[in-house]
Amino acid sequence: MDRTAMGALEEAHLTAAVAAACACEEDDGLELLGGEAEAAAADDAMEPAVRALLLGLGEDDRREGLRRTPKRVAKAFRDGTRGYRQKVKDIVQGALFPEVGVDKRTGSAGGTGGQVVVRDIELFSYCESCLLPFSTQCHVGYVPSGGRVVGLSKLSRVSDVFAKRLQNPQRLANEVCGALHASIQPAGVAVALQCWHIPLPDNLECKTLQGWIRASHSSRSGVFEGENSTFWNDFLALLKFRGIDMEVDNHSASIPWCPLRSLEVPLSNGHCKKGSANSMVSAVTSMLLSLGEDPLRKELLGTPQRYVQWLLKFKASNLNVKLNGFALGNVSVYERPGGSTADLGALRSELHLPFCAQCEHHLLPFYGVVHIGYFDNGTGEDIDRSHFQSLVHFYGCKLQVQERMTRQIAEAVYSVSHSGAMVVVEANHICMISRGVEKIRSNTATIAVLGQFLTDPSAKECFLQNVLDTAESAV
Repeated sequence: MDRTAMGALEEAHLTAAVAAACACEEDDGLELLGGEAEAAAADDAMEPAVRALLLGLGEDDRREGLRRTPKRVAKAFRDGTRGYRQKVKDIVQGALFPEVGVDKRTGSAGGTGGQVVVRDIELFSYCESCLLPFSTQCHVGYVPSGGRVVGLSKLSRVSDVFAKRLQNPQRLANEVCGALHASIQPAGVAVALQCWHIPLPDNLECKTLQGWIRASHSSRSGVFEGENSTFWNDFLALLKFRGIDMEVDNHSASIPWCPLRSLEVPLSNGHCKKGSANSMVSAVTSMLLSLGEDPLRKELLGTPQRYVQWLLKFKASNLNVKLNGFALGNVSVYERPGGSTADLGALRSELHLPFCAQCEHHLLPFYGVVHIGYFDNGTGEDIDRSHFQSLVHFYGCKLQVQERMTRQIAEAVYSVSHSGAMVVVEANHICMISRGVEKIRSNTATIAVLGQFLTDPSAKECFLQNVLDTAESAV
């Protein structure tokens, strides 16, 4: 067959593929309308469960800031598990193309070309053991076969289908690998994952993923299988170009993945006895049912209890308690005769105080560091760092919003310093990256300035420079 005829056949194939893709989009549009109605009904069923969780935390679901929380949480869970309502064939169909520009010669492993690798696909999933989101960097490679390649974006989209389900890392790798092999029928598929799970709040030590629990997992099929597979070795080499060494990371597979699995919980997701915590467990169980999950599935046994235990770490507290040396409204760290305001003393700062809070809008964690600047009482004495850490923990470990937490910490410090207080909070919000927004590299900074810092630009500049000078060493 001459090249003109071959070109005509390829063009006809592409035209048919485009027509199939358009038809597929129309069908998807019809399914989406029905899916939206189904999702709205599920959200309505989930919202009372979220209200039960808020009540169990001692919160008033009618107060400003929490009124729309049930709706937001329901939407976040639905969006984070949308993969249950998606089909791989709908994504791949119409996205297989002839390898244009390459003669129909047999290449490596029967394909017309070499290996194709898409690296650094950012994914987010809900951990099936505790319902907290975890972050994944996914790398997918395949060797084309039969003279066809798949659109590169489809590798990312298929990965996201399985990420948007209740997951654990190894099953995620296996499902992505298996689905791609079955749908595009290549000579082989390789999938490598680097995953990070948020630790318990008291184990957070920094504002980056360094303090998170890390695990690396992989899955492979076809020509990538076998200890001596040159395709697998090439795949690992291409990852190393991006500074990714899966061979070094393989030891992490033996480390417990979900930190909440170490907590002892009754392995039953049935009806619970009456009580605040038990009512919350029942509420989470009903949320799983609303998502179309089976709470009695082996991997989900104990999950509602673990999620409730996480939430209870952020239970509402009495603001009048003493904070390890800070007593709100009282002078308890510095001794000042008659409670008089101290003269302006030296500028002090306590930087990079870690915290983990729970966003009251979405019931998802946000975490980072707090920087505190203040003027001493003129005696040259410093306030011990442990006092500030207790203060940060007190205001952070509850349902919060970052703006309010920043102001509350500043006011508490000012109530002791009486000269000036300045607080900067830097935080990563899980709700910004695990929902539909998916602003992966975003970081939020807030600032509160009181007293002398308002009228002394040089003091403010000095404090901010201190934060900048120590930023690299703290990461």
